Amino acid sequence: MTHQPPPEASGPATDYNPIQIRDAVRRLLDAEELPAIVQAGHPVLRQLAAPYDGQLDDVELMSLVDRMREAMHDAPGVGLAAPQLGIPLQLAVLEDKYEIDPASAAMRHREQMEFFAIVNPSYRPLGTEVASFYEGCLSVNGYQAVVTRHRNVELRYTTPRGEAVEEWFSGWQARIVQHETDHLHGTLYLDRAEIRSLSSNAEHAARWAAPDVDEARRALGFLL
Repeated sequence: MTHQPPPEASGPATDYNPIQIRDAVRRLLDAEELPAIVQAGHPVLRQLAAPYDGQLDDVELMSLVDRMREAMHDAPGVGLAAPQLGIPLQLAVLEDKYEIDPASAAMRHREQMEFFAIVNPSYRPLGTEVASFYEGCLSVNGYQAVVTRHRNVELRYTTPRGEAVEEWFSGWQARIVQHETDHLHGTLYLDRAEIRSLSSNAEHAARWAAPDVDEARRALGFLL
């Protein structure tokens, strides 16, 4: 049986207007401490974030990108979307430079990814190939679950400097791209997950840290 990712979903559109978005960003930037990462249950994570269309000036936008990068590193994580900091704006940052077990890296097609920021992103699958692995989220703290995602995608986005980009991603980089873009449409990874695979971080580390998910699938009784 080949499981396909469910269609991309969108939540209700944010009710924040441009002034409210700008004010929320300014409060975040004025704070001395890094912002807390919003957790599942907060409505901002279930809303279609507002497309960026000049709600912030260039300095504010770049400062927000920098603050998001700091928060991502502090968590730590490999991606962070603006709604995860309570800002309903279509902006995310991505970076993956963590060293992991070579066997896991090979199985997951995981290669390091340099830092970049995406504005108003969308993705589409390239081909029909999919991959299923455990995945976590900074906004669902303490848990992981198996998610089936497209192995190869094309990402269309704008850089914070306004340049339009079309770029192809594969393997684990494609997974990160899909995960963060989903955040901007009100979708959490749990919406796409095999719920019977849901594990605490401690149980995952103790039992399901193998490069593939075959043993977890047999023991926990989920289908792929």
